[in-house]
Amino acid sequence: MATVIDGKQVASSVIDAVKTASQVLKDETGVKPGLAVVIVGDDPASHAYVSSKSRMAKECGFTSVQHTLPEQTTQEDLAALVQSLNEDESLHGILVQLPLPKPLRSEPIIQSILPEKDVDGLHVVNAGKLATGDLDGGLVSCTPAGAMVFVRQTHGADLSGLNAVVIGRSNLFGKPMAALLLAANATVTVAHSRTRNLAEVCRGADILVAAVGRPEMVNADWVKPGATVIDVGINRIDAPEKGEGKSRLVGDVAFKECAAVAGVITPVPGGVGPMTIAMLMANTVIAAYRKAGRQAPSF
Repeated sequence: MATVIDGKQVASSVIDAVKTASQVLKDETGVKPGLAVVIVGDDPASHAYVSSKSRMAKECGFTSVQHTLPEQTTQEDLAALVQSLNEDESLHGILVQLPLPKPLRSEPIIQSILPEKDVDGLHVVNAGKLATGDLDGGLVSCTPAGAMVFVRQTHGADLSGLNAVVIGRSNLFGKPMAALLLAANATVTVAHSRTRNLAEVCRGADILVAAVGRPEMVNADWVKPGATVIDVGINRIDAPEKGEGKSRLVGDVAFKECAAVAGVITPVPGGVGPMTIAMLMANTVIAAYRKAGRQAPSF
């Protein structure tokens, strides 16, 4: 039976390190890390997520600013707000909650955030730095950064000689995850819906990362015995056993059967999910250290 990673516990240890780093920066330089979160519209899930980010920022000792804009906000007004946040010296991180309501276009907004304040790691400059192996110069997208914490805890910082397979090639996760694994010296295969003999490809992986958005697609036959399995999927499926109209969350990995084969596995929920906000806080404190001309901590 596989060792199950407790994402909440690992995220809590990252948050503790962020709190310490934040306090040290304030004590030594008088600088308090600042994070601005922007949300447009009334989507309840987005509002719940933004509230938890703002709450965690305060808990970490940051200056936490939240801008809640109406659904009718224009592209120009949103762009003007981001520009004002770019110019605010007290803010080190800017996060625009996605998806934006239509007809707003998210890409021009994300690319208008200063790369050094792009704590979501979505700016092309940060993506480019990661792609070229410059891990100390940019900010890394939060979910892959969180998944890498699990990989390092299991295998150490040097993945030389290990085969890693990432199922999924999205700009948000698959590509940056592959770049992080490559930077750590793993031999990396990026698989996707067009990959031939996908199960066979996955069976060769010492580290298997699933991010395809298909519930429980990865079964035990896809997993090399003793492999590390990181499940990034979050899918809601019907759960009639809980009662009529009820649902439950599952990942892209059939957890129970894969846990019988894998060496280490992450659950859904409670695996990668909690790490995303933790790494957002880590990126904010890293950005604050860099702005203050200090050596940024690593997480």
